[in-house]
Amino acid sequence: MTMPSSAELARAAQLACVAEAATEKPGNVTPTRAFHDCTYEDFLASAVAVGPAFGAAGEASVGQTILRAVRATRALVETNTNLGIVLLLAPLARAAALAGDEGDLRAALQGVLRGLDREDARDAYAAIRLARPAAMGEEGEYDVARETPEVTLLQAMELARERDSVAREYCTDYAITFTCGLPALTAAWSAGLGLRACVLRAYLETLAEVPDTLIARKLGRAAAERVSHRAAEVLAAQAGGAEVLDVELARFDAELRDDGHRLNPGTTADLVCAALFVFLISRGAPRELSPSAERW
Repeated sequence: MTMPSSAELARAAQLACVAEAATEKPGNVTPTRAFHDCTYEDFLASAVAVGPAFGAAGEASVGQTILRAVRATRALVETNTNLGIVLLLAPLARAAALAGDEGDLRAALQGVLRGLDREDARDAYAAIRLARPAAMGEEGEYDVARETPEVTLLQAMELARERDSVAREYCTDYAITFTCGLPALTAAWSAGLGLRACVLRAYLETLAEVPDTLIARKLGRAAAERVSHRAAEVLAAQAGGAEVLDVELARFDAELRDDGHRLNPGTTADLVCAALFVFLISRGAPRELSPSAERW
């Protein structure tokens, strides 16, 4: 990859958020399915809102980028639409800005993650309090209610890694993003699929491989594993052709819908957005991915 400009960083972040939200994914908010407290339009507004913060990621700390993006989102949207996405994209955007021409994004990311400090934790904690995410528990003395954390942001993520895949990404140099989501996107794109079909493929493959931790926090690990098993079954249905796959996708979506959207694989969607950002930034957010292009 070549070093992106601030405009390219902002564009990649916004396009990743839009493409993820615009894809009809089982159990998520989509263009045709809303939750009682948020809509597809809320996700579009959120995508627009975060552009300036990510565009400036090369000149700001990770914590500052997180807090700026969440503040900008809450100025437009009343509910939490993108905290997980913001937490994931902030280190990636800074790494992309610092990698240099032909730089290794993941190597730069490792350096960014190792350099996270208490100031990053303070700003990230403030962002989490502002976003007020659902199913957010406490972890003893490292509760996000603390305005002055006693740990670095990476240490805080280490404490949460077993219950939150976003935190686990920080502790593994984004293993899910680089070894699951990104390869799925790249393979689907290379096979000639449109962008939203690529996103759906990456979503199903990630969900099948990694039980969704938002579901696990709400309903327990067993429920999350059952959803992952169903995602694997839906993937297998591809062998039966498009009509069979469409039936299985509709059935899976119905299984994940309830009044409290407790089976929403929201963390999986966040992970796919991170993979999308890497995919886009590594390709320079090419023109063939514009909304008017055939491959959208």
